[in-house]
Amino acid sequence: MSGKAKVLIVEDEMPLAMLMINVLCRLGFDVEFAANGKKALAIATQKRFDLITLDIKLPDMTGFEICSELKQRHISYKTPILFISASPSPEDIAEAKRRGAEDYMTKPFDVTDFVYRVTLFAKVKSAPQTSDALKKNPNANK
Repeated sequence: MSGKAKVLIVEDEMPLAMLMINVLCRLGFDVEFAANGKKALAIATQKRFDLITLDIKLPDMTGFEICSELKQRHISYKTPILFISASPSPEDIAEAKRRGAEDYMTKPFDVTDFVYRVTLFAKVKSAPQTSDALKKNPNANK
């Protein structure tokens, strides 16, 4: 892969969004952010990403709706999607996968696991030095 892996984070909880953005930026990812579905769709129709993370509950639409839209009609139809949600419901997990998501994480999550999954699904050729980045931000796993 040439250049940085590009990740779109769709999350309306600002403290969590900032944590995700900071960790991934420190690891060398190119990160964009959207706090709602309309903005996420607008960004995803203009640029290609290596991974999109989606929350289920957003102010204007659900992550399920966004996922379906991206998988059906946009340039992002092949982009891996990682749901990150507070809901541990088996129904929500099944719905996410039915709509085309590659994986599903529940909040709160371990940052090391988050980085592992982002790296895996963004198809990063060499794994970032997770422990070094987390040492710079010792509160990242909290």
